[in-house]
Amino acid sequence: MELKGKVHKFEDDINTDYIISGRYKFKTLDMEELAQHIFEDIDPDFSKKMAPGDFIVAGNNFGCGSSREQAVLALKHAKVGAIIAKSFARIFFRNGINAGLILVEADTDLISHNDTLRIDLAGGKIFNETKNETIQIKPLPDFLLRIIKEGGVINYLKKYRDFQI
Repeated sequence: MELKGKVHKFEDDINTDYIISGRYKFKTLDMEELAQHIFEDIDPDFSKKMAPGDFIVAGNNFGCGSSREQAVLALKHAKVGAIIAKSFARIFFRNGINAGLILVEADTDLISHNDTLRIDLAGGKIFNETKNETIQIKPLPDFLLRIIKEGGVINYLKKYRDFQI
């Protein structure tokens, strides 16, 4: 699986309320509507800058805070290509994989806002095309890659009716 996109860079400790503000996540279950408001408290025009397939890049502890799935689902419905971070909050990571969101752990210090990246999940590398640099990623186990490939755990179970680890 290979992905290409532009970078939108954030810092450490991006919590789920920064991803989708509480003023929206309790008013609607329409994920398409929520997707229009991602990162609005950090950058009110973010959804206008984001293109389908673009990458969110951050530091440590991405997705900390509440365990509500709206943050993950809003990102998926915004068509984020992948989220690359030094580390993820554990519940966010599991919710992300379950929803089929591509989450990549890597050193993000060499990645800048607006860089163009190519991610080779199978090869375990990020190619920063803007800076002509290669960054190693923490590989995901095969069973998690299979869940992501199917679009999440529900789609995986519908297709295979069991976990094939």
